[in-house]
Amino acid sequence: MIHHKKYYSDFEAKKLICEIGKRMYNKNFVAANDGNISVKVGPETIWSTPTGVSKGFMTPDMMVKMDLSGKVLAGKMKPSSEIKMHLRVYQENPEVNAVVHAHPPVATSFAIAGMSLEKPISPEAVVLLGKVPVASYATPGTEEVPESIAPYCKEYNAVLLANHGALTWGRDIFEAYYRMESLEHYALMLMYSNNIINRANELNCSQISDLINIRERLGIKTGGVPPCNPPAKERPYAHDEQGPSTPSTLASKEEWIETIVKKVTEKILKTYLTRKGDMPGDEHDGKGY
Repeated sequence: MIHHKKYYSDFEAKKLICEIGKRMYNKNFVAANDGNISVKVGPETIWSTPTGVSKGFMTPDMMVKMDLSGKVLAGKMKPSSEIKMHLRVYQENPEVNAVVHAHPPVATSFAIAGMSLEKPISPEAVVLLGKVPVASYATPGTEEVPESIAPYCKEYNAVLLANHGALTWGRDIFEAYYRMESLEHYALMLMYSNNIINRANELNCSQISDLINIRERLGIKTGGVPPCNPPAKERPYAHDEQGPSTPSTLASKEEWIETIVKKVTEKILKTYLTRKGDMPGDEHDGKGY
């Protein structure tokens, strides 16, 4: 089991926020003054990024100290209006000690499309993230935003913000940030496999179950379980050469359904014609039909 540091000192927290901010900026997860980061330094106290400052050019003296009600305790700058999201995560899930918000391009594209990230194509994504739902659209900076993410804070490790960006959290600032990295990497793999290669071999239920066990041994109890198909040997027609292919071998479920209908129709016609050929009066043409 991995042990995460419960709380950082004020000095550590401010320094680490600046370091994570630079990484986010250098990876193109944010542009201009986008994004925000916060980390707990006590049960009811956090340090957060200021408003109106690029995450790539922050210094420790810019950070803002707040309590979980949103009251500013220290710092010469103002907090971001989006700090409401962070505060709501902390309030909903006491296990969380850090929150990261960014606009990674590929993951944000899925958020714009309203598409959750849940296809089981990568063991790392299953273990580190699980399923990533999409929260309903809310105007940035308003109370609608924390309300939109509240249902996901306990069960998941990340959420896409419709037409906005992404939010990740963790037991410390590194876990929260690494989940943002993993989220963007996962979204990139889905984009390539779904829209460029147009093929993906998804993990089956048995394989996912093994990964969930690994996740639990790492002390991660959240993330949900991605939807899955049973192993090939348990699926209909898996070992029947005359049977239709399963959805995973065809371009779409529609093709799979069409194949099944065709097979069933052929079988019905064959049975019907065979029986008709046995009826009296059908022998005149010598073909039985």
